[in-house]
Amino acid sequence: MTATVAKFLWLACSVLWFAVRLEPRRRARKTAVRHSARNTREIILLACSLGGLGILPLAYVAAGFPRFADYPFVPLQGYLGTVVFLGALWVIYRTHRDLGRNWSVSLDLRERHTLVTTGIYARVRHPMYAGFWLMALAQLLLLSNWIVGPAGLAGFGALFFGRVQREEDMMIAAFGEEYRSYMQRTARVVPWLY
Repeated sequence: MTATVAKFLWLACSVLWFAVRLEPRRRARKTAVRHSARNTREIILLACSLGGLGILPLAYVAAGFPRFADYPFVPLQGYLGTVVFLGALWVIYRTHRDLGRNWSVSLDLRERHTLVTTGIYARVRHPMYAGFWLMALAQLLLLSNWIVGPAGLAGFGALFFGRVQREEDMMIAAFGEEYRSYMQRTARVVPWLY
């Protein structure tokens, strides 16, 4: 594997990620939002994530910017990054499938919103976040650039740490003791750890 092949694989997996999200986005739009916690802070956090996981790596893959921060590519990193990205895509696919019409890109509760505790949600409360952490790790491995590689971890990290507690508070407000009980038997992102 070469650095060019790794860039192509990052791009191909990113296109697959976009495709995986198309149908759930369309399906979710058919169900009205009954409560939204979208605000300026949420928009800024989403922009940080998009910048680190999308805009900056796309600029790097398309134009080589910022080339001055490149480091020598190690083929093993490329193979590991590909496996991690494919794992991320599987996690995100399963998350969308298990959530159904409950899914939203932001902090929203939909009409007839249900608490999903089966499938991938049986072990982890926030598998979508787990998928994005894996995507960020894959980016670090696939793109051998000191700025672009870790940008996904930084950008998504800002979104995750700025949002996850607010999301859990919203779920407690909506589902009360049922959600608290669910929290006791599941991990936040990594099964059995966190």
